[in-house]
Amino acid sequence: MNAPLQGHTASSLNTAEPLLAVDHVSLEYRTPERVVRATHQVSFEIDPADRYVLLGPSGCGKSTLLKSIAGFIKPCEGEIRLLGQKVEQPGPDRIVVFQEFDQLPPWKTVKQNVMFPLLASKTLKRGEAEERALHYLDKVGLSAFADAYPHTLSGGMKARVAIARALAMQPKILLMDEPFAALDALTRRKMQEELLLLWEEVRFTLLFVTHSIEEALVVGNRILLLSPHPGRVRAEIHSHQYDLHSLGGVEFQASARRIHRLLFDEVPEAERELGFADIRIAY
Repeated sequence: MNAPLQGHTASSLNTAEPLLAVDHVSLEYRTPERVVRATHQVSFEIDPADRYVLLGPSGCGKSTLLKSIAGFIKPCEGEIRLLGQKVEQPGPDRIVVFQEFDQLPPWKTVKQNVMFPLLASKTLKRGEAEERALHYLDKVGLSAFADAYPHTLSGGMKARVAIARALAMQPKILLMDEPFAALDALTRRKMQEELLLLWEEVRFTLLFVTHSIEEALVVGNRILLLSPHPGRVRAEIHSHQYDLHSLGGVEFQASARRIHRLLFDEVPEAERELGFADIRIAY
């Protein structure tokens, strides 16, 4: 049962149909020894232009959940709906950016990499695909590298290419699975800043997976907290008041500590009514 405390989340206030609905979804996978439950009856909703973050420790099933939303894994319980339609397979309305940027074919230039899914899916003809690819390369600041090959790019630049390629498909929701985890700290912070600037301009809908509390607070406007394995919903909170300039601030650090306690069930009962202005706690 979800009990609202001190206000409501955006999804509980919105009476319109959500863009994405995850309804009591449980996911399992098989090992040689047994069947492992990755998530247990997870529910949440994402509205258009949300920056929604799945946050939890390693092994809580957040990446598995993202892959299920992408259509790669079928739930064993519950269902996932995009604009009211059940998700049953991958589709161009859900594009994934993974953490490994070696997903860029090395024999294709930056521009060709961005064009490739547009052509392979027959979304656009070559001339239109090139125009759109150049448009999104400009958005991510890589116009000058359109004819470069991936091996000549830094990790941060490869991340930008992956984001441009995903946005060029104009999906209904962009799925990002710890996309900056492999980058050094300075580049990761720069990519977080650029992602937020790009969101301000394009206003795409984002589902972002991370195990970093600080990254979740910076990138997301709403955060779903998942418990250690198997992943269950611990709470959903608002974080729209934070950005990169909040890092190190007293309020930001207090929020990060409270999220840690919520994730690992270290919040005393008397303290559950204190803290975030907008929070929904699942018991």
